[in-house]
Amino acid sequence: MTPAATPAINVDELVAIDVHTHAEISADGHASLPPRLMEASAKYFGAHDHRQPTIDEMAAYYRERRMAAVVFTVDAEHATGHPPIANEEVAGACARHADVLIPFASLDPWRGRAAVRAARRLVEEHGVRGFKFHPSLQGFSPDDPMAYPLYEAIEELGVPALFHTGQTGIGAGVPGGGGIRLGHSNPMLVDGVAADFPELRIILAHPSFPWQDEALAVAHHKPNVHIDLSGWSPKYFPPQLVRYANSLIQDKVLFGSDYPVITPDRWLADFAKLEIKPEVRPKILKWNAARLLGLAKEG
Repeated sequence: MTPAATPAINVDELVAIDVHTHAEISADGHASLPPRLMEASAKYFGAHDHRQPTIDEMAAYYRERRMAAVVFTVDAEHATGHPPIANEEVAGACARHADVLIPFASLDPWRGRAAVRAARRLVEEHGVRGFKFHPSLQGFSPDDPMAYPLYEAIEELGVPALFHTGQTGIGAGVPGGGGIRLGHSNPMLVDGVAADFPELRIILAHPSFPWQDEALAVAHHKPNVHIDLSGWSPKYFPPQLVRYANSLIQDKVLFGSDYPVITPDRWLADFAKLEIKPEVRPKILKWNAARLLGLAKEG
């Protein structure tokens, strides 16, 4: 089955494609996370003046910078008890700004068959172009067979699955980490998913501290696995990540910011100072994502 129609994005005119941004507030003011977890995340990132832009505001922000952005929220209601922002709202808002925004959805795998049905509906009726998972926040191990029917549906739909990996600012400093278990976001747990679903295109989100070597191993070994560079300023990237991005996995590394907690302005300014080969830089900033998202065949 083919994905929904390609959004009206002119890749040639873009400076970059940001594959990792968050819809943190709904049109009626509902936040994507409970207040104590949102506050912990803002503190972790040093975002003292952090505000939650609407999706319409995000579109204006990225349009002004001649960038496109993947937008998603996280459905973690089973673990947190907090209702998510509706995927349909995210998709609808992105559709109003199809020249710059690309909608991903998030489904809690604990929803079982309901999640599978929702995945198909969101792609086929709402134009969703991928799915975001946050195993630590959602309280599941990526290789749990419980989630496999959902992966199977996503694989059949032909869209990517993006997994948070490594440390998270969500729950940081809260007693018990807010109940969030970091071990669920070890990228080696996604390796089994990549093996069992060889046609499922996977993105490992973030430099995967403290499992960076594991993430690089998985991305190098599994043809369908990519890495996005969101959530960290490039000046803090571990040297092995820069080395692999420049060589062995140069076609599988993607620009992501983690907006709004990290702005693309800050990320790109630091990335410009990084020792990345001239021929690799445009791949990371735009062309790898364009191919993965079906926006371009070559680059």
